[in-house]
Amino acid sequence: MTITRRASLLAAPALLLAAQARAQAFPSRPIRMIVPYTPGGVSDITARLIAEPMAAALGQAVPVENRAGADGVIGTDVIAKSAPDGHTLGLVSVGHPVNAAFYRLPFDTVRDFTFLSMTTRTPLVMCAARSFGPSTPVEFVAHAKSQPAGRLTFAGTAGVVRLAPVLFAQRTGIEMTYVPYRGSTQAHPDLIAGRVDVMFDTVPAALPHIQAGTLKALATTGATRAPQLPDTPTLGEFLPGFEASTWGMVIGPANIPAPILTRLVSEVHSALRREDVLARHRTLGAEVVTSTPEQSRDFVQAEMEKWGAAARAAGITPQNAG
Repeated sequence: MTITRRASLLAAPALLLAAQARAQAFPSRPIRMIVPYTPGGVSDITARLIAEPMAAALGQAVPVENRAGADGVIGTDVIAKSAPDGHTLGLVSVGHPVNAAFYRLPFDTVRDFTFLSMTTRTPLVMCAARSFGPSTPVEFVAHAKSQPAGRLTFAGTAGVVRLAPVLFAQRTGIEMTYVPYRGSTQAHPDLIAGRVDVMFDTVPAALPHIQAGTLKALATTGATRAPQLPDTPTLGEFLPGFEASTWGMVIGPANIPAPILTRLVSEVHSALRREDVLARHRTLGAEVVTSTPEQSRDFVQAEMEKWGAAARAAGITPQNAG
């Protein structure tokens, strides 16, 4: 046995003991939960719902910090550059992988993060004005193909709300023109008035207008039908494999030590299983889901590839963030 080999074997137990000591001492101060978006969205609400039970279990406060800007890039960059000691986490959305299609990022979407667990999944709804002729995806595609290419318009804001109709158009062989809006609130009046033809919006944002009868739902985009719209088919029923959802995920900087990561994942899962947390998410139209760190990482990678391909096919190229 060489001296180097012998030294490595002797060092291994010491390293293990050091890792165990760090895990036993964790957490030694408050754990900040960064939400890289403005207050009030599903990601922000989820972060605040799980922060309290996590704080009680860990014996340290879990303050939520909103660090919005550049579609989440600014706050996510703070997470990436934080010390990987478990004391900084974040709650991101589908915008995390989608941003790689739109921006030149100051971090690597996968390598620079530890992925703890998914938290929620929320489908989109393909909706149009009540007066719009087509009422199903099949009718919509037939109508689109009967029109001059690009005459039909879709309202989009950012991220998956913009790319879902792009993917739909690519899968069905139709062409639509993108009309940008800053948010759903700005888009809905034009959609209701028929000044723009269709929008793929989150179910919670569009549902009040659908229930009021000013918008109609042509389809939803989840793997299964949305509980709030049980009579509305999914696009997957017409286009097998089509899915486009918003979602939430707890992340941290890369290289969080395994013992600390294991404990954090356990507490995130425990908080998400609380009945009050489940009930509140039901009112938001969001399904609570959990995953392992490995499943979470693989999911982010797949989402980045999926939406990146859709963006490239549409001629979207990354720009500087902010």
